[in-house]
Amino acid sequence: MESSDRAIPTPASPTLLERLFQLSANQTTVRTEIIAGFTTFATMSYIIFVNPNILKDAGMDQNAVLAATCIASAVATLVMGLAANYPLALAPGMGVNAYFTYTVVLQMGVKWQTALAAVFISGAVFFILTVAQVRKLIVSAIPQSLHAAVAAGIGLFIAFIGLKNAGIISADPVTFVTLGKGITSKETVISIIGLLITAALMARKITGAILLGIISTTILALVFKIAHAPTSLLALPNLGPTFLKLDLRGAFHLGLLEIIFVFLFVDMFDNIGTLVGVTRQAGLMNEKGEIPRINRVLLADASGSMVGALCGTSTVTSYIESAAGVAAGGKTGLTAVIVALLFLISLFFAPIVSVVPAIATAPALIIVGSLMMKSILDIDWKDTAQSIPAFLTIIAIPLTFNIANGLALGFVSYPVIMALSGRWREVSWAMYILALIFVLRYVYLGIGA
Repeated sequence: MESSDRAIPTPASPTLLERLFQLSANQTTVRTEIIAGFTTFATMSYIIFVNPNILKDAGMDQNAVLAATCIASAVATLVMGLAANYPLALAPGMGVNAYFTYTVVLQMGVKWQTALAAVFISGAVFFILTVAQVRKLIVSAIPQSLHAAVAAGIGLFIAFIGLKNAGIISADPVTFVTLGKGITSKETVISIIGLLITAALMARKITGAILLGIISTTILALVFKIAHAPTSLLALPNLGPTFLKLDLRGAFHLGLLEIIFVFLFVDMFDNIGTLVGVTRQAGLMNEKGEIPRINRVLLADASGSMVGALCGTSTVTSYIESAAGVAAGGKTGLTAVIVALLFLISLFFAPIVSVVPAIATAPALIIVGSLMMKSILDIDWKDTAQSIPAFLTIIAIPLTFNIANGLALGFVSYPVIMALSGRWREVSWAMYILALIFVLRYVYLGIGA
């Protein structure tokens, strides 16, 4: 009878973290998720150095861009962790930031305030398409070969910029591009050493290799007085020069539809590729090969782009470096929340970032470009109807210094070649519409000229 007087134990109520992230169901722990968050942040934190260095060439304040980068990354990653419960981190996308600066602002002569508004509009359109579930239709219309080609083309594009910033290549009136005239200058030599250090660290699979490469190159630049030490290590973030400076009225001009289109589609491609790769590695796909809660994932990206544009940075997208955190055991949104908190802490280190010269971030651009080239393995090179449009896309992006031109050549040539080869039924009607839009765009520009 003693047992009847004994209190019946009740199961402990789940902790807040357990309720939010379902740690037990995902067979993970708080400690593992924290380690995964630090790992992911270490592998992608180079964007805090690289993004301000790229956007300052567009005339934007470097310290303000750093703050905008950290805030947009933190907001988008926090939404990813809390709403979608995925270990994915987001930040301003590489390639799109180069397109923003070197094509839209410097080549096309668009003010950076107007370009920011185009980023905001593309994020809003992406948000609407996601809510309306139109995104699935658009993505399914575009063949895998062109998905892969765009990623590879952007990789060449940013590597080209990295080689130029390092002084390894330069312009030539006869051959267009040649070996840099200052190839033996101490700036270029230091950048080449930084490239070799970064590549060696990556070959050794050192976590945060790109970040460590940037730091090493910056130290060399300080030693040889190419860069100068900061007067302080910490400072309050200052968004003033870029916050709410976007020019929405200018962005609605017909000529900017192309820019909005590129921001939208490159962002969409980046996300789909990252989502498939990381969720497959983490074992988060269902038995049908589908990604659960995919709309929530894409809403995080769209939200980040809009917040980023309001603060003062280019399009935000999911980062493939999230795979490093997954490899470290991250399986839930808690990993993403840790990354978001680390981005917020980084807000206060603007003086350190302002020390980093372009020759120190150039190796990172080259390395990231090389990593993006592996997508060409997803192209069926034996099928010329697929491979030729893909090749035209890849080669046109760096040679025309314009992502939109690469998209145009690929999106127009693909349905035409498929139709002429008798395979027109294999092409989605949406792809024919996209091709027509690009043709009309060039007709319009031709008439305008």
